Amino acid sequence: MVENRMKSRGLGRGLSALMADVNETTAPVDQGGAPRADLMVPIEKIQPNPDQPRRRFDAEHLEDLSNSIREKGVIQPLIVREKPGDVGNYEIVAGERRWRASQMAQLHELPVIVREFNDTEVLEIAIIENIQRADLNPVEEAAGYRALMEKFGHTQEVLSKALGKSRSHIANLMRLLNLPDDIQSLLEEGQLSAGHARALITSDHAKEIAKRIVSEGLSVRQTESLVKKFASGDLDKPKKARPVKDADTKALEGDLSANLGMKVAIDHKPGGESGQITIKYADMDQLDEICRILTTT
Repeated sequence: MVENRMKSRGLGRGLSALMADVNETTAPVDQGGAPRADLMVPIEKIQPNPDQPRRRFDAEHLEDLSNSIREKGVIQPLIVREKPGDVGNYEIVAGERRWRASQMAQLHELPVIVREFNDTEVLEIAIIENIQRADLNPVEEAAGYRALMEKFGHTQEVLSKALGKSRSHIANLMRLLNLPDDIQSLLEEGQLSAGHARALITSDHAKEIAKRIVSEGLSVRQTESLVKKFASGDLDKPKKARPVKDADTKALEGDLSANLGMKVAIDHKPGGESGQITIKYADMDQLDEICRILTTT
């Protein structure tokens, strides 16, 4: 019966069809409403997908899942395919976390649903399954979307419909992959949020601002404000220090100001012979007085 079902599915399915094929709720269910397994397979005859793109499995989450499996068993069967060229052994298509947790729980056999997939479809499904995981960080999720688009030619619209994600969500996450690697690392480690990272995408000072986000605990709004300040040049252009005037220059300014009754500033270039005098007048009468003085022969 399993073999006939496998043959009837055929290959070359589109993304939506693959999603339906892996969705365990489409399988027959038992009286308790759980998907009904095709087979119970000894755990040593089940192997993980060697091309599984996910390499990190949170130990704490696995321990929690293992405890649940010890108490309730494996409720949702694994999706597997017969291992190519190795009859009687199976390769995981979806459900590697359950397989790992079941090993920790020392189970001897696991419920499986057998599907027929080629190597390309197995990789595609593995990426999709990873994207749907709740604990995926933004960089991992974005890399999954990029892989689906680059490896399999899917568009953002196709991904949006098949995965139930908005196109803007997919597009915004994929933009994070344009950030420098060290900022992506901060994002993966949880030191930056996706909101922080999006604010940094267009900044020429992303690394410097990222350091301040981490050290000062800046909010997303504060980060956006800081990005704007850097872009306007308020922060990235060092202010020139005003030269300190010597006592003689200050004394001369005081004498001229007293004689004219107006504020006089002398700016003399250090080490040079030139400079400028600035006279500030308060009204037109003072301007007329300056003109009179300058034109008197």
